[in-house]
Amino acid sequence: MERLSYTSYITVGGDGGSPIAQLMAHEAPDAVRGVYLTDRGFTASEPDAATQSDAEKAYFQAMHMYSFGEGAYAMLQMTKPQTLAFGLNDSPVGLAAWIIEKFYGWSDINSDLETIYTKDELLTNIMIYWVTQTIGSSVRSYREELMSPSIPAGTYLKSPTGFGLFPKEAAGVLPPMELLERDFNLVHHTQFSHGGHFTAMEQPEAMAEDLRNFSLVLTK
Repeated sequence: MERLSYTSYITVGGDGGSPIAQLMAHEAPDAVRGVYLTDRGFTASEPDAATQSDAEKAYFQAMHMYSFGEGAYAMLQMTKPQTLAFGLNDSPVGLAAWIIEKFYGWSDINSDLETIYTKDELLTNIMIYWVTQTIGSSVRSYREELMSPSIPAGTYLKSPTGFGLFPKEAAGVLPPMELLERDFNLVHHTQFSHGGHFTAMEQPEAMAEDLRNFSLVLTK
């Protein structure tokens, strides 16, 4: 960012981008004016159960149940990433199935992908992995995070943080305010009526507007 002559900026992220946005703020707190997230990040830890509120307990119970039905991909990517990588990197159909299944399961689409995405958008996403042969490094990041967490448990982010939460994210159960306030200097919080995991693709206008509103909060 310094090479681009940006001395002050906001970081934005969701999924794997969430911990990246947070790490940038931890490493350059004087430059990062604020952090805007669409989820806690797949690196987020679970606080001690003895300290959890009823809402937090309900949230983590829902997440645990969700992991039984939808978490097999993560377990495979954390434990056997290279085996998976060879198969996906050799088969365009296998790669497409692995990726499109997530778009189908994690998006607010009412069982029809093309209500939100065009075929060109979906194929572009697949082709980025296919022509660069980077599905291996993508899935291996789960293993690397397991072996060496990028954000230690209990880390508090001091930078002003805003959340834009979409209802079809993960288990469809949004993290309660008290959970977000444990780990973040929460100054902005929006719950949307539509949208899922791929927020910038699904609801770009709504996310952009909320990001603008977050930036205004930072100027007050």
